[in-house]
Amino acid sequence: MSRFPYASTFMLFALFIVTFFGGLIYDVSPFSLHKDAILVAPSSLFPLGTDRLGRDLLARIIEGGQVSLIIGIGSAFIGSFVGLLLGATAGYFRGKVDRGFIVLVDLFLTFPTFFLLLALVSYINASIWVLIFIISITGWMTTARLIRSESFAITSQPFIKILNIAKVSKMKILLKYYAPLLAPIFFVSFTFGVGGAILAESGLSYLGLGIVAPQMSWGTILSSGKEVLDIAWWMSFFPGLMIFLVTFSLMNIANYLQHINSSKDINT
Repeated sequence: MSRFPYASTFMLFALFIVTFFGGLIYDVSPFSLHKDAILVAPSSLFPLGTDRLGRDLLARIIEGGQVSLIIGIGSAFIGSFVGLLLGATAGYFRGKVDRGFIVLVDLFLTFPTFFLLLALVSYINASIWVLIFIISITGWMTTARLIRSESFAITSQPFIKILNIAKVSKMKILLKYYAPLLAPIFFVSFTFGVGGAILAESGLSYLGLGIVAPQMSWGTILSSGKEVLDIAWWMSFFPGLMIFLVTFSLMNIANYLQHINSSKDINT
């Protein structure tokens, strides 16, 4: 049996605490310029060094982490919820509803997800809420297909057929009987989705299509260091490390949840 990922959970919890509450302890503005401290390496005065304008990198990573995590959590929740709603509806009603669902999913899957992101962002000025919307509408398909498959299995159960014969409200059946059974898949998809959304935002920001200044994210900070990587390694290393730690921790937790869900299916 897979062991609970205590280290990954602790790491993720610590990163959330530092990101959202670290500014209360490390009271340094991420926008303050220090003309005498440009590209200073990590030291006691600047724990993670400074950037090309002399701004404190630790303060910027704390500020940018809030944007990255909000985008990751927000888009993953919306995408997973849309996938849950569409997948459960298709699996329950079947027929024309299911065929329409298949056409819609195939239409979105026709284009590679990241190129679809690039196409959408190139025509819209990126902001936190715009990126949440764009990433979520390009990331619901996998969840929806998993939910649809599980919904087919639930619909075939005798108690669902009895409820339909008894003319129980379809909405009540979906909310009371489908939702609890589909919840494990939703949480697994959500956990995977947060990591994927953070990576998607970072990729867009690295290409200059993500968050626009003066706002910042881990992706924009990472991108700003690529031109001075040979003389200021810390500018790209530390934001990249934050992205890696969050996504790695989330993947470990998601793998554990997936293993638990699979074990339940085998036992039943």
